[in-house]
Amino acid sequence: MARSKHPKGLPYLFFSEMWERFGYYLMIGIFTLYLKDTVNGFNMTEAEASDLYGTFIAFVFLTPFIGGLLADRVLGYRRSITIGGLLMGFGYCMMSIHDLNMLYISMFLVILGNGFFKPNISTLLGNLYNDPEYKSLKDEGYNIFYMGINIGAFVCNFFGAALYNLMGWGAAFFAAGIGMFIGITIFWIGTRHYKHVDVIKPKSANDMPLLQIFGYILIPSVAFGLLALLLPTPLVGSKTTDAFLFGCIPIIFFYGRLLKKSPAEEKRPIAAMLAIFAVVIAFWAVFKQNGSTLNTWADRYTDREIPTEMLPTMEALSLVDTISYQKDSVVIMDNQFRVKDKKLKEFAYPSYFKNLPEKDKPQEGGAVYAFNTNLFQSVNPFWVVAFTPLIVAFFAFLKRRGKEPTTPAKIAFGLVISALSCLVMVAGVYASQNGGVKSSAWWFISSYAVITIGELFLSPMGLSLVSKLSPPRLTALMMGGWFLATSIGNKLSGVLSSLWDGYEDKANFFYVNFVLLLAAGILMFGMLKWLNKIFKEHNAL
Repeated sequence: MARSKHPKGLPYLFFSEMWERFGYYLMIGIFTLYLKDTVNGFNMTEAEASDLYGTFIAFVFLTPFIGGLLADRVLGYRRSITIGGLLMGFGYCMMSIHDLNMLYISMFLVILGNGFFKPNISTLLGNLYNDPEYKSLKDEGYNIFYMGINIGAFVCNFFGAALYNLMGWGAAFFAAGIGMFIGITIFWIGTRHYKHVDVIKPKSANDMPLLQIFGYILIPSVAFGLLALLLPTPLVGSKTTDAFLFGCIPIIFFYGRLLKKSPAEEKRPIAAMLAIFAVVIAFWAVFKQNGSTLNTWADRYTDREIPTEMLPTMEALSLVDTISYQKDSVVIMDNQFRVKDKKLKEFAYPSYFKNLPEKDKPQEGGAVYAFNTNLFQSVNPFWVVAFTPLIVAFFAFLKRRGKEPTTPAKIAFGLVISALSCLVMVAGVYASQNGGVKSSAWWFISSYAVITIGELFLSPMGLSLVSKLSPPRLTALMMGGWFLATSIGNKLSGVLSSLWDGYEDKANFFYVNFVLLLAAGILMFGMLKWLNKIFKEHNAL
């Protein structure tokens, strides 16, 4: 990161976001494992845990709509980021208390905090690059920033695994909170480098008054959500899914109204952004299964046993998941790896042994020494850190030759590349005899390598395009729109994951994901000519 080339505020925002993501991904990496833990968790089924996970991460990315709006008009960016960071830090720490009601309160604080933090730190970064001196480096700046996100996401899982092994779930959740507080401290140390771009936007005659937004958008959202809960049967997966999707209707209406009421010169860029937001929902619906379906694949279907030569090192680092073997003389696990009788949960037959050949099982009272499941959550951020310099260099190479793809084209290629990752998992399913035997970890790692390339083509570009195309008065609000699309995709990821147990042939599950992403990619390529024209008109290519 060359300080003479990029704004001086970039390193501070980079490390603030790195520590914020350290906390978030540490928490999310163990979240469903904690929910499904039969002894020290809440003994939820795959469907129950996936539904709660999907609802949680959906609301985490829905509240940036509110946070972006308040930052744009009332609070400013630095104040909003600080409020958000503190709320998330306290939320993570409170998750260390093992109580279902406390879990829901903690989730609420994280949801609210992310709404204030996430859109506004991305907007603040974009504002730094609006200076003519840095404008041409905006895509590169967002790629560097995105690498910071993933350094935090990579490192956190090792801390989470060690703390869980030594002290349990509570210590791991508390560490996530400490990471968040470190991020806020770094943010305020660097505030002198970006306070000049923390400017509340002037109100336009076309803007809906703030109280009117709360009265006509947010209250109806709550009402629509409650209405869905009254339906006799769920329409999409579960009642919580219905409530979330119904609650999004007034917010989607708000963005439609924003498009309709905007001045003529703003209509086309807003329309372009909304079109892209709609298409990338498919990406998030598949990608965000990393904390649910793919976590399940790593936990139950992947060979996690530590090679003998690595065992002493892993033990010294407290990164060994010791899975004790008690022969299932008391059969209490059902076909969904769930404890049948909660009274006998202390004798739970570990799910890791269900598809382990008899010859590979330890003797009665013995154990298997395995990598902690949440360490596999570091595979994606590892590839991000490894591939980001290569992707940046690749685009720089094409740019020097005048052949760099436009931002919409990068997103379209990202969708198609991501679709190919699903086929890698299909091959992994076939190689493991449909989960009948343990799958090699290399299928999992290879699938993540492919989808990470797609992610780097798409996700940082989304943040960049909002910063490039948004009218200055609407930047944070449109950033909230990007996260709204992410939110809907996140919730749909939970819907898809909850269907996992219903697929007898697991390959078909991944085929569905492949078709979803491929269709989105084809649609994006179909809009490319129109989108490129709008980007060119606004000098945003």
